[in-house]
Amino acid sequence: MSPSDSANDLVAKKKHARKIVQALRKAYPDATCALHHSTPFELLIATILSAQCTDERVNQVTPKLFAKYPTPQALAAARPSDLERLVKSTGFYRAKAKSLREVSRALVERYGGELPRTLEELVELPGVGRKTANVVLGTAFGIPSGIVVDTHVKRISRLLGLTTNTNPDRIEQDLMQVLPKKEWIAFPHRLIHHGRQVCIARRPRCLECPLLKVCPRVGLPPLREEGS
Repeated sequence: MSPSDSANDLVAKKKHARKIVQALRKAYPDATCALHHSTPFELLIATILSAQCTDERVNQVTPKLFAKYPTPQALAAARPSDLERLVKSTGFYRAKAKSLREVSRALVERYGGELPRTLEELVELPGVGRKTANVVLGTAFGIPSGIVVDTHVKRISRLLGLTTNTNPDRIEQDLMQVLPKKEWIAFPHRLIHHGRQVCIARRPRCLECPLLKVCPRVGLPPLREEGS
C-alpha cells in the first residue's frame, strides 16, 4: 500500500469510527463502569478482581471486602486466609488475594496510600497491567490514558471493522488511531454495554442493533442466513 493509499484508508476508518461513536452515544448515553466503587482505590481493587470473572460477581464480593479493608493500609495488613475467603468466589482467589495485598503494600510504601495518576506509575504496581491502569485513570480521574480492551471491546471492534488484530495491545493502538481522544474513556464503556445487551457473542441480535447501518459485521454470515 502506498503512503497516499494508507492515508486515505486512515481517513476512511476515522469517518467510519465517528459514525460508530455517534450511534453508541445515542444508544447508551449514560453508560459507565459497571464495577461498583466509591474511591479510586476501590476501583483498582475491583478491577483486579474482575480478571476472568464477571463484574456482577465482583460487585457481590466487594461490599464486604471494602467494609473490612477500606484503605490500602488495612488491605496490606490483611491475613491471607481471611482475604482468600472473601474473594474466593471470583476465581483464582489465592493469586488475587496475593495481588491485592501486594498492590496495597506498594501504594502505602511508594505513594503514602494514594493512587498515582500516570499510566507509567500505575503499571509498575504489582498486578496492574495496562488495561487496569486505563480503567482507573479514565473512570476515577477522567484521564484518557488509553482505551480499555476487554473481551467485548476486542470482539466487537473486529466485527465493526475497526481493527483486524487479535492482540489487545494492538487493538488498543488501532482504536486510539481512529477515535478522538475525548472518546477514549466513554467508548469502551458503551461498547461493553452493547456487547452485554445486544451484540451478544453467541447470539447477536443484529436486527435490533442500533449500529446495524454502520456495522460491516466482519466474520458474521449475511443477515438472510440468520435465524429470526
